[in-house]
Amino acid sequence: MTPPLVSAIIPVYNYERYLAEAIESVLAQTCSHTEIIVVDDGSTDGSAAVAGHYTNSVKYFCQPNAGLAAALNKGISMSSGGFLSFLDADDIWTPKKLEHQMSAMDDPEIDMVFGQIEQFYSPELNKQQDTVGVMPGYSKGTLLIRRQSFSRAGAFNEQFQLGDFIEWYLRAAELGLKSLMLPEVVMRRRIHAGNMGIRQSGHRTDYLRILKASLDRRRNIC
Repeated sequence: MTPPLVSAIIPVYNYERYLAEAIESVLAQTCSHTEIIVVDDGSTDGSAAVAGHYTNSVKYFCQPNAGLAAALNKGISMSSGGFLSFLDADDIWTPKKLEHQMSAMDDPEIDMVFGQIEQFYSPELNKQQDTVGVMPGYSKGTLLIRRQSFSRAGAFNEQFQLGDFIEWYLRAAELGLKSLMLPEVVMRRRIHAGNMGIRQSGHRTDYLRILKASLDRRRNIC
């Protein structure tokens, strides 16, 4: 019996330094029935060349720079798996990430599964310690979700430069999608000088707009 196909979508924008590690962490999964889709959001560095080293394992798509949410939506549209998962190009999955989560999906009542995040300092920062700590990961990088459940909540909202996952998750929660948080570490989040939260700091008002939109929807329901 062929196991269900998992689509792993990796958006990248000028992260040639880290992209290979992200791809390798998906290739190293013990749950092997996985397609890898890299969506290059108009990178001007060598990200395309890095992805090109994996032509036998990776489906690569390039688009003019349109933002993270647009790249994620492009990856979803080009994917074929019954389950969707996401990984930022500067982060890493642990080897049993998908194995643990697919086991949890044996429960048909569960729409999506998360896991723990271990944060670590990227080696170029030359920190005395490597890891920062472990925390519950309500993040798209830890998420595994049934395609049909994702479709219920809808695509990522492309009008926001920050908070794409927060905005999506609030909509999913409002619809009553059921989630499970696993105790295992499933993703390692890299801390480095170019994290998106730093690069896009001018768009932090997006978070306020996202919360206001969620509150407005809840008022309309009531």
